[in-house]
Amino acid sequence: MRELKIFDGHNDVLLRLWKGGAEGAAERFKSSDAGHIDLARARTGGFRGGFFAMFAPPQGAFTMPRFEPPYDVPLPEKLDHGAALEMITAQAGILCALDRAGVLRLCRNGAEVEGAIADDVIAAILHLEGAEAIDPDLAVLEMFYALGLRSLGPVWSRPTIFGHGVPFRFPSDADIGPGLTEAGKRLVARCRALGIIVDTSHLNLKGFEDVADQGVALVATHSNAHAISPGARNLSDAQLRAIGQTGGMVGLNFGTMFLQEDGRAKPEGGLEVAMRHLSHMIDLAGEDHVGFGSDFDGAPMPEGLEDVAALPNLVEAMRQHQFGEALIVKITHENWRRFLGRALG
Repeated sequence: MRELKIFDGHNDVLLRLWKGGAEGAAERFKSSDAGHIDLARARTGGFRGGFFAMFAPPQGAFTMPRFEPPYDVPLPEKLDHGAALEMITAQAGILCALDRAGVLRLCRNGAEVEGAIADDVIAAILHLEGAEAIDPDLAVLEMFYALGLRSLGPVWSRPTIFGHGVPFRFPSDADIGPGLTEAGKRLVARCRALGIIVDTSHLNLKGFEDVADQGVALVATHSNAHAISPGARNLSDAQLRAIGQTGGMVGLNFGTMFLQEDGRAKPEGGLEVAMRHLSHMIDLAGEDHVGFGSDFDGAPMPEGLEDVAALPNLVEAMRQHQFGEALIVKITHENWRRFLGRALG
């Protein structure tokens, strides 16, 4: 049996570490009882790397829904640029500290990802979830690119100066409101020129189409199939086909409210329904364009997949559902690694 390797499209461990304070973040990442990811559990689960998201949480009163359908939760207002920049800079600093401590390696291209995995070091792609920290002139984008930013989502659901996302709404599709603004189109164009991946996971349908119009490979790092779970955050069959047709990637989100067919955040049966999402995504996008996008440390996890150490349970579920070993290798790590080699060089 091949050695288990997992490359993941999305986690929020930087946000969790930032909330605990920058001091001692590297030690907390090495081993911790908190959250879903640390180095010790990553080794147990075969986690070899992924997209590490920076995210500026809402300021003021905002409570995530209880996910008792039907629900439609008003989104927070636009986040102040200065506040967002402060939070994102602090999280970038934590990732740099983890890199210096040798507990992971910040990677800027596919070759560096392969080198880190070969050296048995966690490979980290720096991702920005929601572009509130980016200024209209994109000077901050240039700065973060120089630091190592290689993936960016223009929105996290709430509106930004760059575009509009989808609310927490079930049942609903993503055909909600306008898409990218003119500033957003300039942002995507500059990302394309620099070689920064544009993540559509939280964009609404019009925004997704606006990104497609720019000719980039379509990527949804942590999204599921609307046909299985009809919430606003999940992707239509047409979107899944477009991801495959453009040579992009979609990552299976483990978050229970995005998995469960009834939109609830219940942990029971989550692994079983994850297999239905995977099968549907493979059928529509193609087996070379589907991977994982866990949302570890950002969403509630299913029973049997409580944290990164439990990833072998997900792989075993794939075997039980007659996913062949070659396909399992693609989904667990090979597809993301090949895509990064194409997208980042």
